[in-house]
Amino acid sequence: MAKRPGGELATRPLHFIWLADCSGSMSIDGKIQALNNAIREALPHMQTVADENPNAEVLMRVLKFSSGAQWHVSQPTPVADFKWVDLQTDGVTDLGKALSMLAEQLRIPPMTDRALPPVLVLISDGCPTDDFHKGLQALMNEPWGKKAVRIAIAIGEDADTEVLQKFIGHPELKPLQANNPEALVRHIKWVSTAVLKAASSPASQAAGAISGGLNVPIPAPLAQTGPNAVGDVW
Repeated sequence: MAKRPGGELATRPLHFIWLADCSGSMSIDGKIQALNNAIREALPHMQTVADENPNAEVLMRVLKFSSGAQWHVSQPTPVADFKWVDLQTDGVTDLGKALSMLAEQLRIPPMTDRALPPVLVLISDGCPTDDFHKGLQALMNEPWGKKAVRIAIAIGEDADTEVLQKFIGHPELKPLQANNPEALVRHIKWVSTAVLKAASSPASQAAGAISGGLNVPIPAPLAQTGPNAVGDVW
């Protein structure tokens, strides 16, 4: 453990949770396979970031939603031990249910008051088919839900970016738009490295960081203006 004046700095848990849309539309044009590939590719980068900050214990989980929601990986798993299991698609888009289930896990307990702010990454290609606002309210009623770093990735032009913006809840931080596999890989890598690094070192102030209203200053993502890369498919 690192030393600091007055004693050792204990490792603090940092919960990193993927919320993945597995509705039937995610099977179109290979979107779900692109997501599986992107997160699998990002894992070594996440492990490197976690290794570089021994004061944070990065614990990863996966919550999937379609017709209802369920934990794809239910136990908080150290990122060094995490293995990605491919997601499959079926059904509708019950995002509200997923947020309600997430809220249950962000209570104290099972969370502790000494944890670092969790990182919640929502990935979706459509519109909620249940009561999204009820689920979001349940999440925001929990202190760790409100303090979390909430990131959203819109897959394709049919994604409901207004809903994703409400999930983020910060005017300067917009949903990341992925209209092809390359953009999705780029966004997943940014979340897995830059955001994770900032969240595991909340005392650091990154240059150009977004901090106002956020519990953790995170680096601004790459600009999303201008034409998308050649090969748009979604």
